[in-house]
Amino acid sequence: MDRTKQLGEEKISKLLLKFSVPAIVGMLVNALYNVVDRIFIGNGVGSLGIAGITIGFPIMLVVFAFAMLVGFGATSLLSIKLGERKIEEAELILGNGMILLITVSAIISGIGLIFLNALLQLFGASATVLPYARDYMQIILWGTVFMTLGFGMNNFIRAEGNPKIAMFTMLIGAITNIILDWLFIFIFKWGIQGAAFATVLAQMVSAIWVLSYFLRGKSTLKLRFSNFKLQPVMVGKIFAIGSAPFAMQLAASLLNIILNNTLNYYGGDTAIAGMGIINSILTLILMPVFGINQGAQPIIGFNYGAQKFDRVKEALKLAILAATVIVTIGFIITRLFPEQLIAFFNREDKKLIELGAQAITIFLLFLPIIGFQVVGASYFQAVGKPKQSMFLTLSRQVLLLIPLLLILPRFYGFNGILYAAPIADLGSALLTGIWLLTEVRNLNEKHQERFIPEPQLK
Repeated sequence: MDRTKQLGEEKISKLLLKFSVPAIVGMLVNALYNVVDRIFIGNGVGSLGIAGITIGFPIMLVVFAFAMLVGFGATSLLSIKLGERKIEEAELILGNGMILLITVSAIISGIGLIFLNALLQLFGASATVLPYARDYMQIILWGTVFMTLGFGMNNFIRAEGNPKIAMFTMLIGAITNIILDWLFIFIFKWGIQGAAFATVLAQMVSAIWVLSYFLRGKSTLKLRFSNFKLQPVMVGKIFAIGSAPFAMQLAASLLNIILNNTLNYYGGDTAIAGMGIINSILTLILMPVFGINQGAQPIIGFNYGAQKFDRVKEALKLAILAATVIVTIGFIITRLFPEQLIAFFNREDKKLIELGAQAITIFLLFLPIIGFQVVGASYFQAVGKPKQSMFLTLSRQVLLLIPLLLILPRFYGFNGILYAAPIADLGSALLTGIWLLTEVRNLNEKHQERFIPEPQLK
């Protein structure tokens, strides 16, 4: 059964499983970079080390935002040109995309290294944490090109129809990172710099793997020097298509900056370290949800275009159900084992464990409804309504959480920071529910209209 036929005819549950599993694996592996770093740093360096990489995380989010801007934008154009069988134009996009990734990473590295101290202080680094954050981020910034090339060009491999190769790229990087983290931190005793070197070298291995795929002649598209000259029109198209995920990633960076500064003011370095751990745990819980999301999007989009609205509703319902089951399991684990989860990152710091355990139970209070919000917001992207999707996706971070972080702590101190998240989760879920209910009603009407017989002329 070819891909087009299976999207329109195969059982929805089977389709969702087939499309989601590779995406879930990829997402979880991608999340391991950050989580593994925090686990090794927490146990090998201490809570100040965790606070240091948490402070530097907004810079990494900005790097990732630019990688998404180019990577996602060029991938969409590549897919279209491959579908039109315009190989030469697709190769031009490939060449321009690669040079853009290198250029952007060089600019970010230069700016970041020149203004690193000022940026880290702006992001909430105390005098105690600043040396840890600086030691880590200096090395990460020197290796930015490997991160952008590995991530950005891995999307080009997916566009060619090789999701398994793309998945191996992330697996190779994650496994390398874990081995090198252990080696550099516990054997060589390089501390937080060892974790940074491990991350950069792992990303370098991924980048080499991706480049070798295109250079060994196994790819459909070839890297040609003639396509390395940037075309302004092409660059404009890439940036236009990649702007939505770019904006969302920048919003995440801004949120982290505000959160870190607020935590520093009301809770100090231990609070920053604790929230860094909680965000790592939350990331691991949410990655399978994002994988389900990726798997559901082509199914929903295809059947919406084919006007098979009953299949659209079934795919949406199953994706929401699966996402809700995952986040509910995560919620139960955070209720039953809060101290153990925090201690996994640092067993020695009793203050960190106590604060982290208290914070995780409040901060993730409405975790069971986040799966619905994520899938519901992305549904609109799948059916060609990106404005609605972006509004709902940003509603939690920009419209609700940032204002709450600026207001609630003034009245309730550190607890105000913790309660800001569940309030934002509830508010964004309600907004998504209202919009999605209206959309489902429209789907029902469209479905009924398809089966109303046309009046016969006498």
